[in-house]
Amino acid sequence: MSVARIVSALQFCPGGCVFGPPARRDPAPSLQSRLFNMLLRLLPFKKQLASAEAIQAHVQKLALEPVTFEPTGLGRGVEATLTKMGGWPVYYTAPSSGHEGCNYVMFLHGGGFINEIVPAHWRFVGQMTRQARVCCVVPIYPLAPRATAKDVVPATAELLRMLLEDAGPAKVTVVGNSAGAGLALAACQWLRDRGHRQPSRLMLISPAADASVSRPEQVAIAARDPMQDIPGIVEAGRLYAGELDVGHPFVSPLNGAFRALAPMTIFSGTRDLLYPDSVDLAERARAAGVPVELHLLRDQPHNYALMPTPEGRRARAIILRALANLHRESSS
Repeated sequence: MSVARIVSALQFCPGGCVFGPPARRDPAPSLQSRLFNMLLRLLPFKKQLASAEAIQAHVQKLALEPVTFEPTGLGRGVEATLTKMGGWPVYYTAPSSGHEGCNYVMFLHGGGFINEIVPAHWRFVGQMTRQARVCCVVPIYPLAPRATAKDVVPATAELLRMLLEDAGPAKVTVVGNSAGAGLALAACQWLRDRGHRQPSRLMLISPAADASVSRPEQVAIAARDPMQDIPGIVEAGRLYAGELDVGHPFVSPLNGAFRALAPMTIFSGTRDLLYPDSVDLAERARAAGVPVELHLLRDQPHNYALMPTPEGRRARAIILRALANLHRESSS
Protein backbone atom coordinates (compact mmCIF):
# COMPACT_ATOMS: atom_id res chain seq x y z
CA MET A 1 0.00 0.00 0.00
CA SER A 2 1.36 3.45 -0.89
CA VAL A 3 2.11 6.04 1.77
CA ALA A 4 -0.45 8.39 0.21
CA ARG A 5 -3.22 5.80 0.51
CA ILE A 6 -2.29 4.95 4.10
CA VAL A 7 -2.23 8.62 5.13
CA SER A 8 -5.58 9.18 3.43
CA ALA A 9 -7.04 6.25 5.33
CA LEU A 10 -5.63 7.51 8.64
CA GLN A 11 -7.57 10.80 8.51
CA PHE A 12 -4.77 12.03 10.82
CA CYS A 13 -6.37 10.15 13.68
CA PRO A 14 -5.52 11.93 16.96
CA GLY A 15 -6.23 8.90 19.16
CA GLY A 16 -3.79 6.49 17.58
CA CYS A 17 -6.53 4.24 16.16
CA VAL A 18 -4.65 3.57 12.96
CA PHE A 19 -6.44 0.74 11.28
CA GLY A 20 -9.80 0.92 13.02
CA PRO A 21 -13.00 2.80 12.10
CA PRO A 22 -12.73 6.32 10.64
CA ALA A 23 -12.05 8.93 13.31
CA ARG A 24 -12.76 12.64 13.41
CA ARG A 25 -10.16 14.74 11.63
CA ASP A 26 -7.16 15.85 13.58
CA PRO A 27 -7.75 19.44 14.74
CA ALA A 28 -5.50 22.26 13.64
CA PRO A 29 -2.24 22.52 15.58
CA SER A 30 -2.34 24.64 18.72
CA LEU A 31 -1.12 28.23 18.72
CA GLN A 32 1.78 27.18 20.94
CA SER A 33 2.74 24.49 18.45
CA ARG A 34 2.62 26.90 15.50
CA LEU A 35 4.79 29.40 17.40
CA PHE A 36 7.19 26.62 18.37
CA ASN A 37 7.56 25.60 14.71
CA MET A 38 8.50 29.21 13.93
CA LEU A 39 11.04 29.21 16.76
CA LEU A 40 12.59 25.96 15.54
CA ARG A 41 13.28 27.58 12.17
CA LEU A 42 15.33 30.27 13.95
CA LEU A 43 17.51 27.71 15.72
CA PRO A 44 20.59 26.10 14.08
CA PHE A 45 19.19 22.57 13.73
CA LYS A 46 18.30 22.78 10.05
CA LYS A 47 21.51 24.57 9.13
CA GLN A 48 23.53 21.77 10.75
CA LEU A 49 21.75 19.26 8.50
CA ALA A 50 21.92 21.30 5.29
CA SER A 51 24.92 19.48 3.81
CA ALA A 52 27.33 16.60 4.28
CA GLU A 53 30.09 19.16 4.92
CA ALA A 54 28.09 20.69 7.77
CA ILE A 55 27.71 17.27 9.39
CA GLN A 56 31.41 16.52 9.01
CA ALA A 57 32.33 19.86 10.58
CA HIS A 58 29.90 19.22 13.43
CA VAL A 59 31.34 15.77 14.10
CA GLN A 60 34.88 17.14 14.09
CA LYS A 61 33.88 19.84 16.57
CA LEU A 62 32.29 17.28 18.89
CA ALA A 63 35.45 15.16 18.74
CA LEU A 64 37.47 18.14 19.96
CA GLU A 65 34.85 19.35 22.46
CA PRO A 66 32.88 16.34 23.74
CA VAL A 67 29.49 17.11 25.26
CA THR A 68 28.68 15.78 28.72
CA PHE A 69 26.19 12.93 29.00
CA GLU A 70 25.60 13.33 32.75
CA PRO A 71 21.97 13.59 33.90
CA THR A 72 20.65 17.16 33.87
CA GLY A 73 17.09 18.04 34.75
CA LEU A 74 15.84 14.75 36.18
CA GLY A 75 13.93 16.74 38.79
CA ARG A 76 12.99 15.90 42.34
CA GLY A 77 12.14 12.45 43.55
CA VAL A 78 14.50 10.64 41.19
CA GLU A 79 17.76 8.92 42.01
CA ALA A 80 20.38 8.16 39.34
CA THR A 81 23.18 5.60 39.51
CA LEU A 82 26.00 5.23 36.98
CA THR A 83 27.48 1.85 36.15
CA LYS A 84 29.25 0.27 33.18
CA MET A 85 28.01 -2.59 31.07
CA GLY A 86 29.92 -3.92 28.10
CA GLY A 87 32.26 -0.94 28.38
CA TRP A 88 29.40 1.58 28.03
CA PRO A 89 28.27 4.01 30.71
CA VAL A 90 24.72 3.05 31.70
CA TYR A 91 22.52 5.11 34.02
CA TYR A 92 19.78 3.66 36.19
CA THR A 93 17.08 5.94 37.54
CA ALA A 94 14.57 5.02 40.23
CA PRO A 95 11.97 6.80 42.35
CA SER A 96 13.56 8.16 45.53
CA SER A 97 10.71 6.65 47.52
CA GLY A 98 11.86 3.16 46.56
CA HIS A 99 11.68 0.92 43.52
CA GLU A 100 10.17 -2.25 44.97
CA GLY A 101 7.83 -3.74 42.36
CA CYS A 102 8.76 -1.20 39.68
CA ASN A 103 8.69 -2.05 36.01
CA TYR A 104 11.54 -1.03 33.70
CA VAL A 105 12.04 1.29 30.76
CA MET A 106 15.08 1.21 28.53
CA PHE A 107 15.41 4.68 27.06
CA LEU A 108 17.47 5.14 23.87
CA HIS A 109 18.14 8.78 23.06
CA GLY A 110 18.09 10.46 19.67
CA GLY A 111 20.66 12.68 18.02
CA GLY A 112 21.28 11.15 14.62
CA PHE A 113 23.87 8.74 16.09
CA ILE A 114 26.33 11.65 16.17
CA ASN A 115 24.94 13.72 19.08
CA GLU A 116 24.97 12.93 22.77
CA ILE A 117 21.94 12.70 25.06
CA VAL A 118 20.62 16.17 25.97
CA PRO A 119 18.74 17.70 28.95
CA ALA A 120 15.34 17.34 27.21
CA HIS A 121 15.90 13.58 27.14
CA TRP A 122 16.83 13.52 30.81
CA ARG A 123 13.75 15.56 31.74
CA PHE A 124 11.59 12.95 30.03
CA VAL A 125 13.46 10.14 31.79
CA GLY A 126 12.83 11.92 35.09
CA GLN A 127 9.14 12.33 34.27
CA MET A 128 8.72 8.64 33.44
CA THR A 129 10.60 7.61 36.59
CA ARG A 130 8.63 9.90 38.87
CA GLN A 131 5.11 9.78 37.41
CA ALA A 132 4.96 6.21 36.05
CA ARG A 133 7.10 4.82 38.89
CA VAL A 134 9.47 2.91 36.65
CA CYS A 135 13.18 2.29 36.79
CA CYS A 136 14.81 3.66 33.65
CA VAL A 137 17.92 2.15 32.10
CA VAL A 138 19.73 4.66 29.88
CA PRO A 139 22.69 3.34 27.87
CA ILE A 140 25.15 6.02 26.76
CA TYR A 141 25.93 4.28 23.50
CA PRO A 142 29.06 5.38 21.56
CA LEU A 143 28.52 7.70 18.64
CA ALA A 144 29.44 7.63 14.96
CA PRO A 145 31.88 7.65 13.33
CA ARG A 146 33.83 6.21 16.28
CA ALA A 147 31.18 3.49 16.62
CA THR A 148 28.96 2.13 13.87
CA ALA A 149 25.78 0.08 13.55
CA LYS A 150 27.71 -3.19 13.17
CA ASP A 151 28.71 -2.95 16.83
CA VAL A 152 26.09 -0.64 18.37
CA VAL A 153 23.00 -2.67 17.44
CA PRO A 154 24.16 -6.06 18.81
CA ALA A 155 25.58 -4.42 21.96
CA THR A 156 22.31 -2.58 22.59
CA ALA A 157 20.34 -5.76 21.99
CA GLU A 158 22.56 -7.64 24.42
CA LEU A 159 21.96 -4.99 27.11
CA LEU A 160 18.24 -5.32 26.49
CA ARG A 161 18.45 -9.11 26.65
CA MET A 162 20.18 -8.91 30.04
CA LEU A 163 17.60 -6.42 31.31
CA LEU A 164 14.75 -8.68 30.20
CA GLU A 165 16.43 -11.60 31.93
CA ASP A 166 17.12 -9.71 35.16
CA ALA A 167 13.65 -8.13 35.28
CA GLY A 168 11.97 -11.46 35.99
CA PRO A 169 8.18 -10.96 36.06
CA ALA A 170 8.48 -7.16 35.78
CA LYS A 171 7.47 -5.50 32.51
CA VAL A 172 10.13 -3.96 30.27
CA THR A 173 9.23 -1.22 27.80
CA VAL A 174 11.68 0.24 25.29
CA VAL A 175 11.26 3.96 24.60
CA GLY A 176 13.35 5.65 21.92
CA ASN A 177 13.24 8.89 20.03
CA SER A 178 14.53 9.53 16.52
CA ALA A 179 17.83 7.65 16.09
CA GLY A 180 17.18 5.93 19.42
CA ALA A 181 13.81 4.70 18.15
CA GLY A 182 15.48 3.23 15.07
CA LEU A 183 18.09 1.61 17.31
CA ALA A 184 15.32 0.18 19.52
CA LEU A 185 13.61 -1.38 16.52
CA ALA A 186 16.86 -2.84 15.15
CA ALA A 187 17.77 -4.25 18.58
CA CYS A 188 14.39 -5.96 18.92
CA GLN A 189 14.76 -7.45 15.44
CA TRP A 190 18.18 -8.77 16.53
CA LEU A 191 16.66 -10.34 19.66
CA ARG A 192 13.83 -11.92 17.65
CA ASP A 193 16.23 -13.42 15.09
CA ARG A 194 18.15 -15.13 17.90
CA GLY A 195 15.11 -16.49 19.70
CA HIS A 196 15.19 -14.13 22.65
CA ARG A 197 12.24 -12.63 24.48
CA GLN A 198 10.71 -9.34 23.33
CA PRO A 199 9.95 -6.39 25.62
CA SER A 200 6.36 -5.69 26.63
CA ARG A 201 6.08 -2.73 24.27
CA LEU A 202 8.04 -0.46 21.92
CA MET A 203 7.37 3.29 22.18
CA LEU A 204 8.88 4.91 19.07
CA ILE A 205 9.00 8.71 18.87
CA SER A 206 9.69 10.00 15.33
CA PRO A 207 11.68 6.86 14.48
CA ALA A 208 14.65 7.08 12.13
CA ALA A 209 13.79 3.87 10.31
CA ASP A 210 15.32 4.39 6.85
CA ALA A 211 18.71 6.12 6.56
CA SER A 212 18.45 6.46 2.79
CA VAL A 213 15.78 9.21 3.01
CA SER A 214 15.03 8.37 -0.61
CA ARG A 215 11.27 8.77 -1.00
CA PRO A 216 10.37 11.36 -3.68
CA GLU A 217 7.76 12.97 -1.41
CA GLN A 218 10.39 13.65 1.26
CA VAL A 219 11.87 16.49 -0.83
CA ALA A 220 8.64 18.47 -0.45
CA ILE A 221 8.26 17.51 3.20
CA ALA A 222 11.84 18.65 3.91
CA ALA A 223 10.91 22.16 2.78
CA ARG A 224 8.22 22.25 5.50
CA ASP A 225 10.31 20.56 8.18
CA PRO A 226 11.65 23.27 10.54
CA MET A 227 14.45 21.08 11.94
CA GLN A 228 15.77 18.58 9.42
CA ASP A 229 17.19 18.42 5.92
CA ILE A 230 17.96 15.49 3.69
CA PRO A 231 21.72 15.92 2.96
CA GLY A 232 22.69 15.98 6.63
CA ILE A 233 20.53 13.00 7.58
CA VAL A 234 21.97 10.99 4.69
CA GLU A 235 25.54 11.84 5.75
CA ALA A 236 24.88 10.99 9.40
CA GLY A 237 23.40 7.69 8.25
CA ARG A 238 26.48 7.02 6.14
CA LEU A 239 28.76 7.63 9.12
CA TYR A 240 26.67 5.35 11.32
CA ALA A 241 26.53 2.64 8.64
CA GLY A 242 30.32 2.42 8.46
CA GLU A 243 31.18 -0.64 6.42
CA LEU A 244 27.52 -1.69 6.12
CA ASP A 245 25.21 -0.55 3.36
CA VAL A 246 22.76 2.14 4.53
CA GLY A 247 19.96 -0.25 3.55
CA HIS A 248 21.13 -2.88 6.06
CA PRO A 249 18.44 -3.47 8.72
CA PHE A 250 20.91 -2.47 11.47
CA VAL A 251 21.01 1.00 9.89
CA SER A 252 17.53 1.07 8.30
CA PRO A 253 15.34 -1.29 10.35
CA LEU A 254 12.39 -0.52 8.07
CA ASN A 255 14.08 -3.05 5.75
CA GLY A 256 14.07 -5.73 8.44
CA ALA A 257 11.37 -8.30 9.23
CA PHE A 258 8.48 -7.40 11.53
CA ARG A 259 7.06 -10.76 12.54
CA ALA A 260 6.92 -11.56 16.27
CA LEU A 261 8.00 -8.10 17.44
CA ALA A 262 6.63 -6.36 20.52
CA PRO A 263 3.47 -4.24 20.19
CA MET A 264 4.32 -0.71 19.04
CA THR A 265 3.18 2.81 19.74
CA ILE A 266 4.53 5.28 17.18
CA PHE A 267 4.42 9.09 17.31
CA SER A 268 5.03 11.25 14.24
CA GLY A 269 3.94 14.50 12.64
CA THR A 270 3.46 15.67 9.08
CA ARG A 271 6.17 18.37 9.34
CA ASP A 272 8.71 15.63 10.01
CA LEU A 273 10.42 14.55 6.78
CA LEU A 274 10.72 11.06 8.30
CA TYR A 275 6.97 10.66 8.80
CA PRO A 276 6.33 8.56 5.63
CA ASP A 277 8.66 5.95 7.12
CA SER A 278 6.57 5.90 10.31
CA VAL A 279 3.42 5.30 8.26
CA ASP A 280 5.14 2.53 6.31
CA LEU A 281 6.53 1.05 9.54
CA ALA A 282 3.05 0.91 11.06
CA GLU A 283 1.62 -0.79 7.96
CA ARG A 284 4.41 -3.38 7.70
CA ALA A 285 4.21 -4.22 11.39
CA ARG A 286 0.41 -4.56 11.23
CA ALA A 287 0.70 -6.80 8.17
CA ALA A 288 3.05 -9.04 10.17
CA GLY A 289 0.50 -9.35 12.98
CA VAL A 290 2.07 -6.83 15.36
CA PRO A 291 -0.41 -4.60 17.26
CA VAL A 292 0.32 -0.97 16.36
CA GLU A 293 -0.88 2.47 17.43
CA LEU A 294 0.22 5.33 15.20
CA HIS A 295 -0.28 8.85 16.55
CA LEU A 296 0.23 10.94 13.42
CA LEU A 297 -0.57 14.61 13.99
CA ARG A 298 -0.99 17.31 11.40
CA ASP A 299 1.78 19.94 11.18
CA GLN A 300 3.78 18.53 14.09
CA PRO A 301 7.59 18.49 13.75
CA HIS A 302 10.20 15.83 14.41
CA ASN A 303 10.16 14.71 18.06
CA TYR A 304 6.99 16.68 18.80
CA ALA A 305 6.23 14.22 21.61
CA LEU A 306 9.12 15.64 23.66
CA MET A 307 8.31 19.30 23.04
CA PRO A 308 6.71 21.82 25.45
CA THR A 309 3.47 22.11 23.48
CA PRO A 310 -0.05 20.82 24.16
CA GLU A 311 0.48 18.14 21.51
CA GLY A 312 3.75 17.10 23.15
CA ARG A 313 2.16 16.96 26.59
CA ARG A 314 -0.66 14.79 25.27
CA ALA A 315 1.83 12.41 23.64
CA ARG A 316 3.80 12.10 26.87
CA ALA A 317 0.57 11.51 28.77
CA ILE A 318 -0.18 8.58 26.41
CA ILE A 319 3.24 7.09 27.16
CA LEU A 320 2.92 7.62 30.92
CA ARG A 321 -0.58 6.14 30.93
CA ALA A 322 0.62 3.04 29.05
CA LEU A 323 3.47 2.58 31.53
CA ALA A 324 1.08 2.99 34.46
CA ASN A 325 -1.29 0.40 32.95
CA LEU A 326 1.59 -2.06 32.69
CA HIS A 327 2.34 -1.40 36.36
CA ARG A 328 -1.27 -2.21 37.31
CA GLU A 329 -1.17 -5.37 35.19
CA SER A 330 2.03 -6.61 36.86
CA SER A 331 0.68 -5.75 40.34
CA SER A 332 -2.64 -7.57 39.89
